[in-house]
Amino acid sequence: MLRGLEMEAKCLYPYRSLNALNTVGYKEMFDHFDGLLSLEQAVTALKFNTHKYARKQLTWFRRDTEYHWFHPDESDILEKILLLL
Repeated sequence: MLRGLEMEAKCLYPYRSLNALNTVGYKEMFDHFDGLLSLEQAVTALKFNTHKYARKQLTWFRRDTEYHWFHPDESDILEKILLLL
C-alpha cells in the first residue's frame, strides 16, 4: 500500500473485467472501490490472500523434485547452481 497499490488499482479499475487483473491485490482493491469492503477490510483480505497464495506456491514447488532449495545463508549457492547445470 505504501508503494502506491491503491493509486495503481484506481488507474486499472476501468479494466477490472480483464482476466489479467483477477489477481491478489487488485481483486481486494476493486471490491473496496465497489463499496463491498472498507479499505481496512481490503488490506486485511489482501494480506490473508497473499499468504494463502504463497503457501500454494510452496506446496507446488515442493512436489516437484527437480527444484533445488538453498538456504539464504549459504555462501556457495552460485557454485552449487553451476554444478546443477
